[in-house]
Amino acid sequence: MYEYLIGKITAINPHYIVVEVNGIGYQLQVANPFRYEENTTQKVYVYQAVRENDVTLYGFYDLAEKQLFLKLISVSGIGPKSALAILATNDQGGFVAAINADDEAYLTKFPSIGKKTAKQIILDLKGKMDDIETPTPMVDQQNLALDFDNEQPYLKEALEAMLSLGYTKTEVKKVSQKLKDFQADSTDAYLSAALKLVLKK
Repeated sequence: MYEYLIGKITAINPHYIVVEVNGIGYQLQVANPFRYEENTTQKVYVYQAVRENDVTLYGFYDLAEKQLFLKLISVSGIGPKSALAILATNDQGGFVAAINADDEAYLTKFPSIGKKTAKQIILDLKGKMDDIETPTPMVDQQNLALDFDNEQPYLKEALEAMLSLGYTKTEVKKVSQKLKDFQADSTDAYLSAALKLVLKK
């Protein structure tokens, strides 16, 4: 079982990243590919999922992400894709608070999480999240303005990432309209802002 990889990030797209270690490129499914920086050497925690006809590697920005992922996929009705969609918001505090407050409405805002699954999450995880390591905070880039008008490629990548996480085209289109006047200098910032808007709806 792999614990982590230390290697060069050689590719980033809305669906996955590639980490090269000793000449081998590992494709990792991650919650938010745009948290990573291409052509840099990084430590990425990993989890290997083996199914009958498939072997998939999932990557995590820090140990806290991996720990939360493992707790989530232990819940009946939560698969890896749904777990990644939850992790993508990078709001562990809000997620834990929702569980402890029995806030099913908050939990059902995530893709593929219905009322039944939300109830199961609360039942299985309430009071059991204290052992997760303190997560690495993301830099809030919401107020960083662009020096030139190149935000469209970033926004497009962010919307593609939302689709890959399981959000519907309708949800993504609504978010796109709300972000019409939003300016930031990275796809990560756009995706972070988009996910916050979804959870506020």
